[in-house]
Amino acid sequence: MTEQERLKREQEFQDARILEEDTARQAATKYYILMQRAREKYNRRILTLAPGRRLLEYGCSDGEATRLWAEQGAQCTGIDISPEAIRHARMRAEEAGLHIRYEVMNAEAMSFDDASFDVVVGTGILHHLELDSAYAEIARVLSDDGHAIFIEPLGHNPLINLYRRLTPAMRSEDEHPLRIGDLGLASRYFGHVNVHYQNLFTFAGLPFRNTRLFPPLHGFLRGIDAALFTVLPFTKRMAWLVYIECSQPVRNRIGGVQADNSM
Repeated sequence: MTEQERLKREQEFQDARILEEDTARQAATKYYILMQRAREKYNRRILTLAPGRRLLEYGCSDGEATRLWAEQGAQCTGIDISPEAIRHARMRAEEAGLHIRYEVMNAEAMSFDDASFDVVVGTGILHHLELDSAYAEIARVLSDDGHAIFIEPLGHNPLINLYRRLTPAMRSEDEHPLRIGDLGLASRYFGHVNVHYQNLFTFAGLPFRNTRLFPPLHGFLRGIDAALFTVLPFTKRMAWLVYIECSQPVRNRIGGVQADNSM
């Protein structure tokens, strides 16, 4: 398999997600309610950092999130490997009267100048990429005082991995949920890497997601997760998601990873 073949497969997969009804992924939407806490943290942090600053959405799909940041005053750019995604993003930004730059681009080899952005954000994008190249490119385009923020899936939990194997249509051939070593790799390119782990026992609340019991039950189970990850740190690798925030971009210095389980 050549690099170009891998990129072409990914482009075709993402194009199909935009153009076709994604029934396989729709069937999994019930799990997305568990992302709420990580999404809230992600959104709050970006809304704190982004207004008036240069923001890149790394893997923007149809640009829904980019439009939100632009409405809040960020100077937004979005990239995606899918021409269809970028076409939809440009069309919807124009309809909304928003000035956002969208480009079809390989996230592992971006054409932007060094230090072009103050904030780089993305959800579910890093695990589609060759991480050394991706981290290096994010660090390169990030300003010295910039922040890179991502939500990504982890790949250690055997039950979650079984579900992934049983639902191959939901994923591209080359994607790879992150592993603990992949999180550590980020410290080659950033002086500060902060990782928050989320969702283990919270899965037990899913049968109640459409009832009044869900909010308090979810809060209780989230507390169990946080306590477990603190008391037994080795259990963090069983989490479903991680929130990652990187800053102090570097090239030749090894940084350190700090873990914070409070969400």
